[in-house]
Amino acid sequence: MNITRLELDQILPLTCSRSGICCHGKQVYLNPYEIHCFAVAKKLTPSAFLDQYGEQGGIKLKFNGSTSWRGMAACSQYVEGFGCSVHIGRPLACRLYPLGRQIEHEKAYYIFEGTQFPCLDGCSEVEQLPKLTVADYLQGQKTEPFIYAQDTYLEVVQALADIAFMLLLETGLAESTEHKTVALWRAMSHDTPDDLAQRLGKEWLGQLLLPNIEQNPENAADFIQQHNLFLQEAIQEKCDTLENLDQIQELCVLVLAMALYLARSLGAETKQLASHWINTAIQNGAKR
Repeated sequence: MNITRLELDQILPLTCSRSGICCHGKQVYLNPYEIHCFAVAKKLTPSAFLDQYGEQGGIKLKFNGSTSWRGMAACSQYVEGFGCSVHIGRPLACRLYPLGRQIEHEKAYYIFEGTQFPCLDGCSEVEQLPKLTVADYLQGQKTEPFIYAQDTYLEVVQALADIAFMLLLETGLAESTEHKTVALWRAMSHDTPDDLAQRLGKEWLGQLLLPNIEQNPENAADFIQQHNLFLQEAIQEKCDTLENLDQIQELCVLVLAMALYLARSLGAETKQLASHWINTAIQNGAKR
């Protein structure tokens, strides 16, 4: 796929014509903070929101509306003739569109797909609207807390993977000839989001997507800090009950599944992540 990398001071036709075309035929993944924001805007509990509007265990937004644009279904939150019904709670993918965000060597870049500006296909009228710099567009879309959430949840992904490594490498599990844990990790690398959700089961899926935070936090930092603590405590509580290598292996695989599923909610390529983690485990003495 060709991409065009942008500079923050680059000027583009970024004023929306509100035609609704961009609300059709997309794939929008949601991290836990975005699920929370959507639910607040929709005046639903996060659980009720996912039951009605989530797919693949809850991390993918349903696009099951009318097919009025080139036969592609509209987002479940799109209202014909009005627009987004929960615009204030929309996720980062919607705030950025038609732009994307790519992280390379720990630096973030803004991009769009292809060589032609995407809005010109179907929304050529944007050429007649005020043009904006990329930086001004990002500010106007209030992307900052959502970018923070995206980046910080990537750190949570790695923290979960580190726990899986600890369970593998510091318990005798890696040396066990009876427990082919790396082989289980490798098999799991091919799992779809639905497969991973099924592995996690209702309880752990709820821990990952629907954290039991008593008071609604006012910002992304508080939300993710509380969520991460909640996850760490839940995993530690489970660790305290482990009695043998079978149970350790089960939790080790489960925690890595959590890391992969959360990574998918952030738009990460889980096969590449899993391959990296598997190679790291082998380099540290785990049996293939």
